[in-house]
Amino acid sequence: MKFNFSGKSVLVTGSSRGIGFATAELFAEHGAKVAIHYNRDKQKAEKALQQLSGSGHVIIQADLASSDDAQTLIDNTIKAFGKIDILVNNAGIYEDNDISELTYQQWQDVWQHTLSVNLYGPANTSFCAAQHMMKVGGGKIINISSRGAFRGEPTAPAYGASKAGLNSMSQSMAVALAPHNIFVYVVAPGFVETDMAAHLLDSPKGDSIREQSPLNRVAKPVEVATTIAFLASEGSEYLTGGIVDVNGASYLRS
Repeated sequence: MKFNFSGKSVLVTGSSRGIGFATAELFAEHGAKVAIHYNRDKQKAEKALQQLSGSGHVIIQADLASSDDAQTLIDNTIKAFGKIDILVNNAGIYEDNDISELTYQQWQDVWQHTLSVNLYGPANTSFCAAQHMMKVGGGKIINISSRGAFRGEPTAPAYGASKAGLNSMSQSMAVALAPHNIFVYVVAPGFVETDMAAHLLDSPKGDSIREQSPLNRVAKPVEVATTIAFLASEGSEYLTGGIVDVNGASYLRS
């Protein structure tokens, strides 16, 4: 698929690995300047930066559970590039919180941490980026959700709820921001070959997970990245508010 992001400035959160890195790599290959965001692993972020095509890219640290860090991340991206044309909210965490196994305090801790990163983080970066985009004539925001928002996550209800909330927030913002030429989308993958999923895909459960799709496999990060790049391209504006499933027909909804 041919893309052209020449002259575009892109921030991809959680982009030192997995879907985030594949997305950053694709944008860079097609001419964009990319901000690689990381929280803890600076060495991995620096390695990701070195692998990007082109020049002018940067790495920026931020803990998205912090509202101050979320604002600083946007400010530093604008400082580096002069603007943000495209924001991809990819950073997220997954923590088991099986209701039958946790204490009440553990239950609360997982909910607080998960919502802080997976929902409040994208809400805050989207707010701050939108303030800038409204001043410069528009932009695009693409939020990475999950199949789990629809089918339920019985051993990780905080994760499922955070992604369902992200879907709803994205659609609300799509309506609010359309008059400002800002377009908001959601990409909802199923299982993807990432570090986050590796322990499950390499376990005895791996075959049954792959068999959930009639393709008998899980997604490759570049397949999700290609969907993100399509939404970020010119011509997709009327899809604003849409949620695009990338799950290999492993979970169908209508």
